[in-house]
Amino acid sequence: MKRRPAPRLILTVLLVSLATTALVAATGCGGGGETAAGPSPLTVFATGTVLADIAQNVAGDRFTVEALVPRDADMHAYEPTTRDLARVSEADLFILNGGGLEETLEDTLRSVAPDTTFVVAAEGLTPRTPQPGEPLHDDEGKEAGEDGEDADHEGEQAHEADPHFWLDPTRVVKYVENIRDAYSAADPEGAEQYRANAAAYIAELEGLDAWIEKEVTTLPEERRVLIMNHVSHGYFADRYGFRIAGAVIPSVSTGAAPTAQQLAELTTTIREQGVPVIFIQDVENPKLAGQIAAETGIAVVDDLRAGSLSEPGGDAATYIDMMKTGARKIVSALQQ
Repeated sequence: MKRRPAPRLILTVLLVSLATTALVAATGCGGGGETAAGPSPLTVFATGTVLADIAQNVAGDRFTVEALVPRDADMHAYEPTTRDLARVSEADLFILNGGGLEETLEDTLRSVAPDTTFVVAAEGLTPRTPQPGEPLHDDEGKEAGEDGEDADHEGEQAHEADPHFWLDPTRVVKYVENIRDAYSAADPEGAEQYRANAAAYIAELEGLDAWIEKEVTTLPEERRVLIMNHVSHGYFADRYGFRIAGAVIPSVSTGAAPTAQQLAELTTTIREQGVPVIFIQDVENPKLAGQIAAETGIAVVDDLRAGSLSEPGGDAATYIDMMKTGARKIVSALQQ
């Protein structure tokens, strides 16, 4: 996914400089360093609550990882406040998901925080290739090869990279390894603890993966068909044997907009394939999906959590809880 240039960057830099000065003066600190009692804890931020929870499991009780994007906000469209930028500029580490998820946010953060070490959790993971029949699969370009060289080239053009790696727990293992290594480099004294925490959490992720696989086995294979509000669950589908039949917004970003033709094609797909439900994340606008559902007579699940945790004590208060709750909702809705 191509990132657009960061907006109003010069003004942002000036504002964050002033805010940083005020923040440091008020708190008397500026990230990790030496104190009378020894090295101070690392100051670490992550993009959103899901990533912060994963990173916290690696940190253990050595320090607290804070999420920049508030709970229940859309990470695809979030614009940081001046205070957000000041806090990031004073951090030791900032953990990004990567893969294009943060888009312009990443450009802005890197520009105003030159002394902060940025860690890309998804570094080393290969984006998935959309399968035939999916919204982002380039069927038309490939079928046009008979028209000549230009058509062949069109069929080979790059598709949108899907950044939602975390919806496959086996890929989160790579997140954990990258975060562990970044912590160890920034805080060598804690390296042994980070290794132990990472190993314990990877074992939990393996247990989560086995749990979801078992949950999905209760659903007949012919019913493992997903219509999403935007193309978010590709990695989940690949891992657990689902097929992505369509999406209201045929993009991996919620910032895109469907055409009338695309909506008409989705309606036809739903009717022809007998898909019983549209899944919408709780942070998404349900209006278009609701209209499609009303027209086709299918159900809507509009409280699926996939990019933001619930409040503490809720049914998706951790990444692992979120994945279990989401899998239950998907399987239950498709069994109807």
